Amino acid sequence: MGVKQVLRAMDAFPRAEEHLLQKTKSGAFVSIVGLVIMSTLFLHELSYYLNTITVHQMAVDLRRGETLPIHINMTFPSLPCDVLSVDAIDMSGKHEVDLDTNIWKLRLNSDGHITGTEYLSDLVEKEHKHDDHKDHHDDSDNKTHMQGFDQDAENLIKKVKQALAHGEGCRVYGVLDVQRVAGNFHISVHGLNIFVAQKIFGGTTHVNVSHIIHDLSFGPKYPGGHNPLDGTERILRGASGTFKYYIKIVPTEYRYLSKEVLPTNQFSVSEYFSPINEFDRTWPAVYFLYDLSPITVTIREERRNFLHFITRLCAVLGGTFALTGMLDKWMFRFLEAVMKKDSRSLVR
Repeated sequence: MGVKQVLRAMDAFPRAEEHLLQKTKSGAFVSIVGLVIMSTLFLHELSYYLNTITVHQMAVDLRRGETLPIHINMTFPSLPCDVLSVDAIDMSGKHEVDLDTNIWKLRLNSDGHITGTEYLSDLVEKEHKHDDHKDHHDDSDNKTHMQGFDQDAENLIKKVKQALAHGEGCRVYGVLDVQRVAGNFHISVHGLNIFVAQKIFGGTTHVNVSHIIHDLSFGPKYPGGHNPLDGTERILRGASGTFKYYIKIVPTEYRYLSKEVLPTNQFSVSEYFSPINEFDRTWPAVYFLYDLSPITVTIREERRNFLHFITRLCAVLGGTFALTGMLDKWMFRFLEAVMKKDSRSLVR
């Protein structure tokens, strides 16, 4: 075999076969189907390449000295705003003297429509220890009980009873900035003098802490993020008790394609409800007890490699073209065999 013959044998693009040189209806049909398939696959691959993906990485949280923002947006349909208070307690035992509070209360009528607003500059109670807080309230309560109610207390009792009779509720929203240590905050009637609260409600079992959590988060929202307590409804009918939400906060950083970094937090939660009977001395409340994970999660946006996109595109388009070529060849041979058979039958 000569050199020229060897080179011809290595030709990867031989002369086109006979069925490829003839224009037929079957070939046109196969070409249209192949074009539609290739166009569809091309658009799919292009969309796959342009869509960003997120990569999760974990590392030890090294941040120190930062504050933790707590975004609150809750509705209490059965408690007027005058009796609700927000208490924030640092579980490290330190007095939170610099707690930045920006909380608002919206008065709601029985239909849930807003009738008034109030800014709560003194709503958050800063405590050293929960026991000291309780003892302090017991001393003030005994003093009030011995001396009787003053005019302000009488007016408050009358106002709250009237609001309860009209079915007023309250919406509490705003931001609490606390230290990045374990702690809790709770919304309750603990801000009231115990004898004033007894006069208003007639007992702990008549305090209805039914609530709707519209939003509870520990930082700004990020793409794909979900707060598990958003939209939570806990409505009590004919019962009373304390709700406790145990929250595990995971520090999170979201890194965009533009290199912008969004520091935030995500969390998991479990809940517990403790019913209260007429002999309990504790008042119903909604507690949020939180702790921080020592692990931080980094979520980074990425775009797929361009060479990977080209490789996939060549494989898809080339495979489709080869498949349609084989289909056209088979259809041509089949139709050719049928026509030959018919011509022979006519000759006979």
